[in-house]
Amino acid sequence: MKNTTFKKTQLATSMALLLGSTLAFSTSAQEVERPETQTSETAASDNSVPSEVEVIQVSGIRGSMIRSMDLKRSSSGVVDAISAEELGKFPDTNLAESLQRITGVTISRSNGEGSQITVRGFGPEFNLVTLNGRQMPGTGFTRSFNLENLSSEGVSTLELHKTARAENPSGGLGATVNIITMKPLSRPGQQASFSAKGIYDTSNVEGDDVTPEIAGVYSNTFVDDMFGFGVSFSHQERDFQQQAASVQGWVLQENADLPDLDAANVVDNRTNITDAAFFAKDMNYSINDIQRERSNGQVTFQFRPVDNFTATVDYTATRATTGTNTVGWGIWNNFGSNINAYELDANGTAIYADISGDDASFTASRNTTRVDARSLGVNLDWELNDDWFFTLDYHDSYNETDNGYDEGLGSAGQIILGSDQLISKVYDYREGEIPQVYVNWNNGTNEINPGEIDSNFSQFIYSPGRSDIEQLQLDGTWFNSAFDIPLVKIDFGYARTEQTLTGFTAWSGLRGGPGFSPSYTEIFPDDMFVRNDTSGFLDAFSGGGASMNPGYYYTFDFDEAVARQLAYLTADVVGESNAYSIDPYFSGDPSVSNVEETTDSIYVQSEWEFEVSDYYVQVNAGLRYEETEVPSAAEVRVPTQVNWVAASEWITQFEADLQLQDFTGEYDVLLPMLDIKVDVTDDVVARFSWGKSITRAPIGLLQGGRSFSGSPKIGSRTATEGNTSLLPYESTNLDLSFEWYYDEASYASVGLFRKSVKNYISYSASEETFEGLNDIYQGPRWNEAVSALEAAGVQATDSAIYGYFVDNGYADADGVVTPNADDPLITWRVTKPRNLSDTRTVEGIELAVQHTFGDTGFGVGANATLVDGDVKYDPYDLSSEQNPLVGISDSANFQVFYEKEGLSVKVTYAWRSDYIVGIGQDQGSADNPATQFDTYGQVDASVNYDVNENLTVFLEGVNINDETEQGYGRFEEQFLFARQYGPRYTLGARYTF
Repeated sequence: MKNTTFKKTQLATSMALLLGSTLAFSTSAQEVERPETQTSETAASDNSVPSEVEVIQVSGIRGSMIRSMDLKRSSSGVVDAISAEELGKFPDTNLAESLQRITGVTISRSNGEGSQITVRGFGPEFNLVTLNGRQMPGTGFTRSFNLENLSSEGVSTLELHKTARAENPSGGLGATVNIITMKPLSRPGQQASFSAKGIYDTSNVEGDDVTPEIAGVYSNTFVDDMFGFGVSFSHQERDFQQQAASVQGWVLQENADLPDLDAANVVDNRTNITDAAFFAKDMNYSINDIQRERSNGQVTFQFRPVDNFTATVDYTATRATTGTNTVGWGIWNNFGSNINAYELDANGTAIYADISGDDASFTASRNTTRVDARSLGVNLDWELNDDWFFTLDYHDSYNETDNGYDEGLGSAGQIILGSDQLISKVYDYREGEIPQVYVNWNNGTNEINPGEIDSNFSQFIYSPGRSDIEQLQLDGTWFNSAFDIPLVKIDFGYARTEQTLTGFTAWSGLRGGPGFSPSYTEIFPDDMFVRNDTSGFLDAFSGGGASMNPGYYYTFDFDEAVARQLAYLTADVVGESNAYSIDPYFSGDPSVSNVEETTDSIYVQSEWEFEVSDYYVQVNAGLRYEETEVPSAAEVRVPTQVNWVAASEWITQFEADLQLQDFTGEYDVLLPMLDIKVDVTDDVVARFSWGKSITRAPIGLLQGGRSFSGSPKIGSRTATEGNTSLLPYESTNLDLSFEWYYDEASYASVGLFRKSVKNYISYSASEETFEGLNDIYQGPRWNEAVSALEAAGVQATDSAIYGYFVDNGYADADGVVTPNADDPLITWRVTKPRNLSDTRTVEGIELAVQHTFGDTGFGVGANATLVDGDVKYDPYDLSSEQNPLVGISDSANFQVFYEKEGLSVKVTYAWRSDYIVGIGQDQGSADNPATQFDTYGQVDASVNYDVNENLTVFLEGVNINDETEQGYGRFEEQFLFARQYGPRYTLGARYTF
């Protein structure tokens, strides 16, 4: 964002003096802040404004609120901001947590921390994040930027642009977030702030009870402020535990798919849906012990040899490493003839199901992922004369995600042990917030013994991704002093942005002879397993804790389980194709994706000031034109056949060599904008904005080629295709707002907005077959097995059918069943994205109030956003063509604070209604069920005390109300996840000089 001083009229100069803070304007990389005492050039021809003005800065919560309010008031268009309370202290522990205080902004969380933002119902992929006006690469192989990886110490202001600006980089259909960092020449002299904290996370079990965080900011200028140097750094460590229960997906069963059961085994309460039933594919419980380290740093050099020229070089680096050790337990289901009994609610959801076949398991997983981001930027600001100002900005940035940092694996690993020696499994969600599960084992009890635990399979995945952006921006401003017209200035510029995204996935396949056939229980001694009870597990939920079913689980050492399987499950024992290996490349070369985007853009933007009937009016009108080219090269894996390797496991076989496919798409866009601001009175501002904005299609949809599932279980035979010709989402935006600034740090506002979005992307699905890919399922041998089992009075579960194949020689010595030529072709559900021709509309209202109670030290702030539109999800529509807006929800924020005589206390509450996370579930069926996040509300608090003018001690609490996360599918009864973290507290001190 470019902050330059516009041509100073008497009106503008007077407003600046009254506000007592620097007017902010958009720039590509330079921030101008008003120092505590600075010289203001005389702007009026009569020299009526004093040449030297002393501005008293107010720090702390009140000062932050004043600066944010002043920026909102002075800006063109709808802009909100969060300002640092003082050097090195941002209002929240996380930038995303700060942004959620802004009206219309909600956040999604990762590991209990704010991560990505949703603005006015538009999710992370619809919002653009810039750093000092520079477009930032998304995290890994995405467009979305994860804010939890960026510390707040070196940040001075967060600006949120909700309306279109021709001068801003495109991509923020929802909003553009500009992160403004510290610049030494904008605050002359030596300044520094250092802090140290101890973090106590109440959820922690395996890690350190208290972990450190240190941070510092240093800034200084030299040689009469000709040179400036600034540096900021932070390092945080956090150990915590996430407890979770989850279902990977819900599977639609039409009436014809349901078995004919005795009436005593069926309770059918369907009224809203009468021709379909939904069953949980699995049920899993997990304990995730997580260690996370985050390091950030920025170095800035500035050189101002003359008053009208400034050169800035800055380098920003972040590194976040997250290591996770997971233990889990659960069940896996298949349906049809496996179903023994069930109860359906009014919407057809199975809230109780007794199902035979398949297995129950105990798992151990390990993953260490590192995120590295770097940005090198050079900025040249040149004020040629009073009328002409130029900025040249260049940056080269990347953001890389790599899950190969586990020293022993070099990938993410999962080990699944368990048994299929059971009669049936029962899923029960008729009471409580957590589904209950118990297994009727063949041993006559509901608990398996350690000696009965067998090897199922392990898998190892390596999937790095990287996003690079190289951007050159040339901006100019001409201030009008030649013509006696209301034109103040014209901004213009050119930019070229080259973005490259690369990624691949290497998968080991299912290693170790999956499926418990033959059995290898002798591999694991009984003492390898530790029995645990569930007391303390998910105890924040009703139905959790010691009263859970199952009330026990086994844990085992990951490394020991790997070592034993490597030693026993060799090629000589299980065959070459099933041999145990931790190599993620074991099953072949990975598929590689590469997408490039090159965008050339030009813009022109004009600012006008005039009076209409004694009303001061400011008008900004502009136009941005962009051309984008999208070449994509994909190395795809070509499938040859699908093998049945265990009762519930199917594996796709691929050709040894990858096939290279090239695709190219291109498009251009014209983005006009108009902002009108009217000072209705000295205290009331009215705004109207109209403009167009875009968000480019998700990167994963632009890559060419067709990708087949590597594990196409029955009901999940899926393939996806990309489309490089996808056009961007294009929105026509209308905003109308009124703001009443009735006191120094107090205001109230109401805003109406409407976004009409075209080129909406639909994930159309079709059922296709491909020559040579035959299906064992329901082939001649399958039907033979079903008939034989039923004739013998045996339930024809998939486990029984697989056993029949093995017993009758249809499987090889390794238990692998290969398709025959007389088997039918596999019916694949192929999904391909395309642009829709219709327009979808989102509209809403934003309400905000901020009030300080005179000199009492007390203040409050509250805001709410209500969003509606024709982009909602209909849970009763079973088609696969629904395309609701992901992330749309209502939200509200409340803040109360006290700040006086060195003591400040703040309590905040953030609330968000339920919303759709996405369409489709990991193991959901072809009806494309939704994943929805339940209502969430979190309370945070902080206490700061100034021991003296330099030293401050503080205590911060995050999620002190111990809020939990819950999610569901089509209906609330279709449980998808429940997650529990717990509060965390920080005690620390900050020294400033």
